[in-house]
Amino acid sequence: MLQSLLAVCLLLLPFAGFLTVSLANRRLAGPLAVGLTALGLIGSIGLAVNLPEQPLTLQADWATLSGISFDIGFRVDGLAGLMLVIVHGVALLVQMYSLSYLHDEPRLSRYFAYLQLFIGAMLGIVLAGNLLVMYAFWELVGLASYLLIGFYADRPAASQAAKKAFLMNRVGDMGMLIGIFLTYYYYDTLDLAQLTHTDLYAVAPTAVGLCLFMGCVGKSAQFPLLTWLPDAMEGPTPVSALLHAATMVAAGVFLLARIQPLLSPDARAVIVLIGTITTLWGGYSALFQTDIKKVLAFSTVSQLGLMVAAMGMGNVGGALFHLLTHAFFKAGLFLSAGSVIHAVHTQDMRQMGGLSRALPVTFVAYTVCAAALAGVPLFSGFLSKEAILGGAFAWAETADISLAAGIPVLLLLSSGLTALYMARQWRLIFLGQYQPEAAPLSGVHEADGLMRVPVAILAVLSVAFWFSINPFSAHGSWVFGVLPLPAEAELPWLPPVSVLLVLLGGWFGVRMREPNPTRLYVQLSVQYGFLDRAYQWYIITPAIKAATLLNRADQRLVDGAVNGAGIGGVVLAHLVHAFDRFGVDGLVNGAAWLAGRLGRLTRSVQNGRVQSYITAAVVGLLIVLWWIL
Repeated sequence: MLQSLLAVCLLLLPFAGFLTVSLANRRLAGPLAVGLTALGLIGSIGLAVNLPEQPLTLQADWATLSGISFDIGFRVDGLAGLMLVIVHGVALLVQMYSLSYLHDEPRLSRYFAYLQLFIGAMLGIVLAGNLLVMYAFWELVGLASYLLIGFYADRPAASQAAKKAFLMNRVGDMGMLIGIFLTYYYYDTLDLAQLTHTDLYAVAPTAVGLCLFMGCVGKSAQFPLLTWLPDAMEGPTPVSALLHAATMVAAGVFLLARIQPLLSPDARAVIVLIGTITTLWGGYSALFQTDIKKVLAFSTVSQLGLMVAAMGMGNVGGALFHLLTHAFFKAGLFLSAGSVIHAVHTQDMRQMGGLSRALPVTFVAYTVCAAALAGVPLFSGFLSKEAILGGAFAWAETADISLAAGIPVLLLLSSGLTALYMARQWRLIFLGQYQPEAAPLSGVHEADGLMRVPVAILAVLSVAFWFSINPFSAHGSWVFGVLPLPAEAELPWLPPVSVLLVLLGGWFGVRMREPNPTRLYVQLSVQYGFLDRAYQWYIITPAIKAATLLNRADQRLVDGAVNGAGIGGVVLAHLVHAFDRFGVDGLVNGAAWLAGRLGRLTRSVQNGRVQSYITAAVVGLLIVLWWIL
């Protein structure tokens, strides 16, 4: 009972914070938000440590439609407890960082209020016990991300990025909503604990699983809906660290973990394929970027693709382990990038260089987090990537789909690609000569403690020893006491080959020269594989032309018909009015006039004089005789 009450309080706390922080003045908004999130972190740790063996479930009747009852359900298990700690932990560090990074922002209360709203929505996804509740909070996360990405509303690029993120997420969310409808139609329940596809024919679970997977494609920026994430870097850098590294984009991977029993083999094969394409697409797109945050954004896309591919292989433990480690080292990279931007006032890496001496703390933190991302031994990313790669080769041995053996090889090569673009970025920022276009080197200095401390904590949490006593083996990690243990292929060559690829990628990244930016292979990276152009040519432009054509048809045909009918109605009304006035009314009035004239004539004859009567009789007799004769 105590754990259930604590879970409810953790869910309601950020929403209460959203209301109170939005009403607070800008001096109190930040500390108040940090205090509420710290309280939530303490509660999350207490809940995660004291969880019972059986998951906690909370249900309440919500509505009854046509005799069908819908519940509001929440579920707290080991995975939810771990995610609660991750969301609160990263959010706390990001908000601490924001106190200094945005200290001159006039709309600071609104910023921290939006962060509280986002945290509450994310906690709702984590604690959701059925798909209906998850979808409600899923949409709320989309709203909060829209507000945070477009926080600098005076910048047209930020407004465009927010709209792009919102619309592309809606595409995925529509598929997810259809999947929820299909789930209830086939399974007669939306409760995540009761969903399984074992009793259904093959088409139904495939359709249900792929429709629900569409939500992951949108929210976790999977191919082909991946281009919104790099554009979303127009938001504040701490927002990028929270939404696009640790929490929001991880929601899709969390969804796949919850619906694993629903996924048929065919649906899993599609998920593996999409994840593999995304991993390579995102990695290559990051290779020649010049914006420091876009490199990290495409790195996030690539790493999410790796997690999604692992989910499709059934390697839930490996994917969630990488989700955990990725949350720390990628948030650390984003916040370190924010420190660099704060120091040199530019995001263009070509205007940096030689910053290792001016920013020693940031340099060390960036190096540690980049090494973890690349999968260098002794760092957390090495453990989680080995858990995924080992599971991938084990999956390939039993998979019954064509080209299954090639997918683990591609995922292995993607680790070398990660090391390549991260080493290039590291070289451009910290090595070589400082570029004077940015700012005078004498004015470049480390940020204050409120920015350095969160970065240092995240760098420390990117070391492998926090997750496993043996830094070369993930299978002894405490994480797999909470998460399912991934399969392990008996391939003694895999770790050495993985490390060799990372070292080769790092060496080429440090040594490579910047190519001509007009080359096709460079533009292919910088322009995201021309995916946005493809959207523009094949979707947006035809849609605009069709809309223009329909608008003209509406104006000329529909509006013309309506206006013609209106004019015709008016003319007909005038004709009817004229007929009524001169025809119907004229006939009636004429008959009345004639009757009146006849009456007056008759009255003139009946005047009471005998002479008149005799005269009339004689005249009438003469007329009759004339007629007869």
